[in-house]
Amino acid sequence: MKIFWRDSQHLNKNAGEPRGFRGSSSVRGIVHIILAAFCFMLMTLFLRLAGDLPTMEKALFRNVVAMVVAACMLLRSGGGFRVKKGCGKYVLLRSVIGALGVICNFWAIDRLALADSNMLNKMSPFFSMLMSVFILKEIPDRFEWATLFLAFSGAVLIVKPTAGLASFPAVIGLLSGFFAGTAYTFLRKAGKKGERGPVIVFYFSFISTLIDLPFFIMEYEPMSGKQLLLLLLTGLSAMGGQLNITAAYTCAPAKEISVFDYSQVIFAMIAGFFVFSEVPDFRSLLGFVIIIGTAVAKWKYSKGKSDEK
Repeated sequence: MKIFWRDSQHLNKNAGEPRGFRGSSSVRGIVHIILAAFCFMLMTLFLRLAGDLPTMEKALFRNVVAMVVAACMLLRSGGGFRVKKGCGKYVLLRSVIGALGVICNFWAIDRLALADSNMLNKMSPFFSMLMSVFILKEIPDRFEWATLFLAFSGAVLIVKPTAGLASFPAVIGLLSGFFAGTAYTFLRKAGKKGERGPVIVFYFSFISTLIDLPFFIMEYEPMSGKQLLLLLLTGLSAMGGQLNITAAYTCAPAKEISVFDYSQVIFAMIAGFFVFSEVPDFRSLLGFVIIIGTAVAKWKYSKGKSDEK
């Protein structure tokens, strides 16, 4: 945890990126984002293994554990819980929209193959690009719009629409990617204004807990000791993912490392095969290839533009 905390302290106050970016920072960023992908895959795995519990009950445990860990980090740092002036509305929007994304993701995980739910949620980088047009006034060029179109084409193969209608669980899974991408855009906005990563994580978890709590009380179902343990592991895995993703984007620019976030899909396919005997069909595999291939192409294109400058 000391490593995560140290890496999260090197934000550029103006742009939310590290100062003095070097190759070694890029390697650390890649390692952190792959660890984050692995942690988020574990989160979905433990969630599925927890069995037939209400979605909001699962979401609450995920958020409470993350909130407690983030609070301990802030108390230890001595920086307190105060939100930087001018960042409040962006932290709030990131938290509320992010909470909706978690709820949709958890609901879809219980109803889709593990790899499919992970892949649909990983549409978030492309939704983030789309929402950046409206929130950050960043206009993608033709190539970037083409990658967005290809990514959606891959998602259609995973959703598998029939008779003109997509399966409802897959639509909810895709919606989780939309909410996550929009939330990450507001996170970037707050980061550009200099807000600390652990503060954003804490308030995201805190507000998510407030949203989940009433539904948890109304729909509560008793759980076994095994289910309780699995939900606690879900929360710890989610927090591990949050810490690593925060460290990753403070070590290196997003354009250098974001594509490695798609390693979560590979981890999910492996886990789904060995734990649930899930074998993705041809269309799902083709969708995975299109989306991951598009992400790689976009990363190389962005890196090439950066090198030209």
